[in-house]
Amino acid sequence: MAEVERESMDYDVVIVGAGPAGLSAAIRLKQLDESLDVVVLEKGSEVGAHILSGAVLDPCGLNALIPDWKEKGAPLNVPVTTDNFYMLGHGGKVRVPNFPMPPLMNNHGNYIVSMGNVCRWMAEQAEELGVEVFPGMACSELIYEGDRVKGVVAGEFGRNPDGTPGDGYEPGMVLNGKYVFLSEGVRGSLAKEVIAKYALSDGHDPQKFGLGMKEIWEIDPEKHREGTVTHTMGWPLGSNAGGGSFIYHLENNQVYVGFVVHLNYQNPHLYPYMEFQRFKHHPMVAELLEGGKRVAYGARAISEGGYQSMPKMVAPGVALLGCSVGMVNVPRIKGNHNAMLSGKAAAEAAHEAIKAGREGDELTEYETEVRKGEIGKDLRRVRNVKPLWSKLGLMASLALGGMDMWTNTLFGFSFFGTLKHGKSDAQATGLAADFKPIDYPKPDGKLSFDRLTNVSFSMTNHEENQPCHLTLKDPSVPVDFNLPKYDEPAQRYCPAGVYEIVEKGNGPEFVINFQNCVHCKTCDIKDPAQNINWTVPQGGDGPNYPNM
Repeated sequence: MAEVERESMDYDVVIVGAGPAGLSAAIRLKQLDESLDVVVLEKGSEVGAHILSGAVLDPCGLNALIPDWKEKGAPLNVPVTTDNFYMLGHGGKVRVPNFPMPPLMNNHGNYIVSMGNVCRWMAEQAEELGVEVFPGMACSELIYEGDRVKGVVAGEFGRNPDGTPGDGYEPGMVLNGKYVFLSEGVRGSLAKEVIAKYALSDGHDPQKFGLGMKEIWEIDPEKHREGTVTHTMGWPLGSNAGGGSFIYHLENNQVYVGFVVHLNYQNPHLYPYMEFQRFKHHPMVAELLEGGKRVAYGARAISEGGYQSMPKMVAPGVALLGCSVGMVNVPRIKGNHNAMLSGKAAAEAAHEAIKAGREGDELTEYETEVRKGEIGKDLRRVRNVKPLWSKLGLMASLALGGMDMWTNTLFGFSFFGTLKHGKSDAQATGLAADFKPIDYPKPDGKLSFDRLTNVSFSMTNHEENQPCHLTLKDPSVPVDFNLPKYDEPAQRYCPAGVYEIVEKGNGPEFVINFQNCVHCKTCDIKDPAQNINWTVPQGGDGPNYPNM
């Protein structure tokens, strides 16, 4: 294929991804020097279209970045008033008291928010400062100059399904930067390439992940308790997988109902989406939702490896921000504050470098600040909670993890040192023959819904006449390897019904319905053969979340 000719533009800093990390970096760069040329490229149709998070926001990141955010109208409207934690059984619940929990678990001073709306507001703040924000511009390729990352290719449209240029082909542009920031969120395709090319994970634990699924419900006003935060653990997952739920009461009689399944589960018959649907039939949840209606659905992978899984964050000309590194505090189920702080730190390091006449080198000052500053402190004191859970199960990890958080908080040390995570989530998958299939109840269409119906509530759309953005390293693996060994778990771990095994005249066939993809990246993470590679579709395609 002939090499594509593209126009190019030069910037001081090119930022991929208009999430909390990327927008924080853009805002901070302009606060430090309004003459800097800064561009933010977002693959969603608008800023916030691909943002999905719980979310209870710790405002410390926003306080550091924009101290007068209240006066500027940031959409943090619902302070947390009540914090509940329950252990669920099949038909009952036990309230876990708040007092034994370390102070870091307290949600006092935090806000129930739509991170999509927070990012929309942040984009407005960035544009007022002179940042160029371009939604609908998927970054499909990195540009290298020697050993450094020089820029990205953005805005390529109109390729045929076979990859050849179509009639309306637009080659996109090359956007070069003195530094490139990758803030793509969890398992971004460009960050994945950089981590592999520069061996950034060497010497660090494998990253661990969860799959988060979320619905927005409008409920009976008499049941609505604005500001109430509820977390649960236990049923329906039991010993099959780690995870839990969240129920957040925001304004306008709306409730966020979410469910997280840790992706290191062994049983390949596990069906995370159906675990979520089953959860809503628990008496506590069903009573809340009955008479209400679901108005939105989405799903997203969550980085859970924490302190010991953060790769090296810098390579020549490029820095990884936020969830591209993995900065979620797992027991708090919070990472947006750290994403904001990482964007601020990266911006300050790049500003100092550019001011000193540098470009294209490693921003080591940024990495030092992340590991030794507030982010590192936040993650270090909870570093053993996830590996304890994985190794010992829920109940033991609650006791030992709680003790570990207390000793880290009070004395700055752990009896366990720093525990390792062990296998990757893909490697953790067991053989189908070693586990019993799980019989899931059929969705009732009132509290629980089939996958494809729910996907329609994510407003997902992909132009069909384009190359499939979910590529297989070896097309024979799903049927010849995954199906006999693992009962092809892609049929179940995908929360959008992208993958299915269809019986044809000549035997089973692996079908990829990429139009359904909500960009959660679970397939790229959990496939036991690591045969699926998630890449970006053309810009603007994917979910269009309203206020996730």
